[in-house]
Amino acid sequence: MSFPFPVPDKNDPRWTARGGVFVRRSEGIHRWLAGDNYTIKVTADDTKGSLGVIEATVPPGAGPVAHSHGNEDEAFYVLSGRLEFLNGDELQVAEVGDFVFIPRGNRHRFTNVGDSDARMLVLFTPGGHEKFFVEHGDEPQPGEQPPAWGPERYAALVDHLLEQNVTLLPEE
Repeated sequence: MSFPFPVPDKNDPRWTARGGVFVRRSEGIHRWLAGDNYTIKVTADDTKGSLGVIEATVPPGAGPVAHSHGNEDEAFYVLSGRLEFLNGDELQVAEVGDFVFIPRGNRHRFTNVGDSDARMLVLFTPGGHEKFFVEHGDEPQPGEQPPAWGPERYAALVDHLLEQNVTLLPEE
C-alpha cells in the first residue's frame, strides 16, 4: 500500500533506527530439558525485557508438571501435534493453529496427547523466564534424542524454580 503524500525526512530516526530482531529458522539457543527439545528464539535481552520466545518440541506423553508463574504471562501457539492444556481447573486439547494464553498466577501445564512429537511456540511476557531453559537445559548431542530426567535432576530444578517465584502445584 502506498500513500499519496511525500515520505517524511529520510534522516528521521523512525526511518533509520534498527531495534528489531530477526532470527532464522535454524538459529537460536538449543537446549534439552526434561526430555523435551527447546530452541530459545528471542530473549528478554533481545527485546529490552518485553518478550521471550521459545520453539518447543515435546515427545508423546511429555510435558511439565502443573505450576504457576508469579512474574510473567505465558502463551502457546501450536505448530503441530495435539497438546492437552490445564488452565486453572479446565482441560482443553489444542491442535495445529490453536492459541492458549495463561495469565501469571494461573495453574497450568501441557501434555503431548498425540502419537508423535508436538511443536509449539511459547511466549513469555515480560521476557526473562526463557533464561531458565538456557541455564538448566542440556546441550543437545548430535544424532541423539533428549534423555528423560531422573529424580536427582528434578530436585535441583525445583529448588531453582522456587527461587524464581514459580510455584509447583498438584494436578488435582
